[in-house]
Amino acid sequence: MFEKRNVKQEAQSADPAPEKISPPSSTPASSGRSALIGPGIHVNGDISGDENLVVEGKVDGKIRLDHNQVEVGQTGRVNADITAKVIKIAGEVRGDIKGTEKVIISRSGNVHGNIVAPRMTLEDGAIFKGSIDMDPGESVKPKLSDTAKKTVEKPAEKVNESPKAVASGAMKESKSYTLNGS
Repeated sequence: MFEKRNVKQEAQSADPAPEKISPPSSTPASSGRSALIGPGIHVNGDISGDENLVVEGKVDGKIRLDHNQVEVGQTGRVNADITAKVIKIAGEVRGDIKGTEKVIISRSGNVHGNIVAPRMTLEDGAIFKGSIDMDPGESVKPKLSDTAKKTVEKPAEKVNESPKAVASGAMKESKSYTLNGS
């Protein structure tokens, strides 16, 4: 009986055993790696996903990687709106840019579009045409005091008052009033 086991074990060891394939891990593929659109690639359509993206080729459409980074390399040409956590531009972008964390335009970057981001870096030599909105978001905005809230929420009492009454000094208190054009 001992020899039968040996024979079976020897027969199994002589056969090439198939490699064990481990199941895919639950960690995202963006752990240190980025998807690359090479210089010879032209993408016409929308791009979305859960990985970082480097664009060295051409993209026409929309790029939406809300929790990741988009980098447009020096050879990259993008005609698209871009939404990502961090956006770095060294190439050319025609479209609106929304960075939830920050946007960086390097000295070789060329951007024509509007930018919305809480932090923005525009390096010396970069070309930019558009507007920049650096609103850090609702959580950072100062909250109104109770008296300021009452003033804002309280409707203007003397809105319809005649211009003569206003001119005669009827407004002796330090409240602000809005006059209707009449």
